[in-house]
Parts: sequence; C-alpha cells; structure tokens
Amino acid sequence: MKQSTYQSYDDLPLFLNVNLVAQVLGVSISTAYEVMHEPGFPVLRVGSRMVVPKEKFIQWAEEQAGGAK
Repeated sequence: MKQSTYQSYDDLPLFLNVNLVAQVLGVSISTAYEVMHEPGFPVLRVGSRMVVPKEKFIQWAEEQAGGAK
C-alpha cells in the first residue's frame, strides 16, 4: 500500500484532483478514479475534469471511517 504524503487535512488545497485523492488515500490513480466514480463521493465535474472540494472530501472520509454523526 502506498503511504500518504500529507500529514494533516490543513495541508490540502481547496480542491483535490485525482492525483491528490490517490496520494491522500494512499492508493493508485486507477483506484482513485474508481472511488471518484462511486455514488455518494463528492466530486465536481468542471468540463472534463473531476475535482473534489477539500471540506466535502474530509466529510466523506470521516463518514467512511464511521466518525460522522
């Protein structure tokens, strides 16, 4: 498994692209694309690009970990 290069959510930019999602999750780019196509994942489409708002990504990650209320 790959290791995330980020130590804190504060280090992330406002919007994450597929490369950043892969780095943060510690997965391959192809796996990040799969995750970004799952229903319920907070992706925005800007033309042909897919980006994820930082705050929505954090919320999604907490829900996946069972920490959201």
